[in-house]
Amino acid sequence: MNTTNTRLKLGVIGAGSVVREIYQHFYFRSEYSPMLEICAVANRGAEARNWFGGLAGLPRERRFSNYQQMLERVELDAVQINTPDHLHCEATLAAFKKGLDVLLPKPLATSVREAEKMIAAAKKAGRLLLVDFHKREDPRIKEAAARFQSGRYGTFQTAVFYMLDKLSVADPNHRPRFFASPNFAAKNSPVSFLTVHMADALMHIVKLKPASVRATGYSQKLPSLKPVSVKGYDLVDTEIMFETGAIGHIITGWALPNTAWSTTVQSGRLICSGGMLDLALDAPGMHEIHHDGSTQVNPLFRNFEANGQVSGYGISSPGRLLQQMLAWRNAASSSRKMKAAALDPMVNGYYATVVLEAAEQSLSKGRKMRGGTTLGVLVATP
Repeated sequence: MNTTNTRLKLGVIGAGSVVREIYQHFYFRSEYSPMLEICAVANRGAEARNWFGGLAGLPRERRFSNYQQMLERVELDAVQINTPDHLHCEATLAAFKKGLDVLLPKPLATSVREAEKMIAAAKKAGRLLLVDFHKREDPRIKEAAARFQSGRYGTFQTAVFYMLDKLSVADPNHRPRFFASPNFAAKNSPVSFLTVHMADALMHIVKLKPASVRATGYSQKLPSLKPVSVKGYDLVDTEIMFETGAIGHIITGWALPNTAWSTTVQSGRLICSGGMLDLALDAPGMHEIHHDGSTQVNPLFRNFEANGQVSGYGISSPGRLLQQMLAWRNAASSSRKMKAAALDPMVNGYYATVVLEAAEQSLSKGRKMRGGTTLGVLVATP
């Protein structure tokens, strides 16, 4: 008898902004949707919980305010945990205790200690811990990784990557609010929200471990916002020294004027002993002129197709992780290799968490200068 599972019974923990902006399309309007059975949602806030429950056609008894209740009452194969980053660990450990696989949006965790607890729990439970760093699926990053790793450019020496958001992403005064939480920018930073993306992309290309981190932060625009000001950084330059002595600068922020041509302005350059590579991340596809102005559209990340489906690397990244989960549950021949790969610290994002925690420590111990600049200290990484 064929017992191959073709669908994954998924519980969704957290139905906020990342679901609204990305994952709702993955769940309901992508080529991967037939592989998913959305069985339940858990979200503390009723508005987002019921919005998502309505999209998924979930009855009221499958909409929970407490994810522990969902894990107790609903039969699941896996959960996707879309909570704020600092809450990833607790929910992940609870899911592993129930024998479930776990899918997370980046980063794995906000501290090395929590990341290690999560990885150890995955090993003990024999389950998959998969993290959606969708920038890895950007075709330009994939091509850069393949070309660099072939030796085409020689030895990596230095790099500068930047990822800058419009102010509306972090401004609690902006309407409509981009993120669900009014205090998002006060509780997060460009490091936790953006640096982890670009640092992971760089490490994905060069395959080197971070040895030390120093960050410089600028807090000038957000504190000046009115009527609600934000105590936080507009821009952070995170300098990573790798194990070979190579250096990468990851410059991230969310205070570009809202007239910027894209929600996120981004690019990167690698300089090596035998050549260099410019990543044209600022040229993703097309510009449009319409009644709201002139904007840049990135169909590589999220492509709204004429038939109603949504594709792009923002969708294919979690989709490939979903395929890994199904292969593992069906005991496919390659699934054990997949599980071993998922435990690789370069794959599961452990080193991105290392950079995140070190950069935050660098800033917290740094010297605050007049005018809103913080000169961080050098932090050696584990």
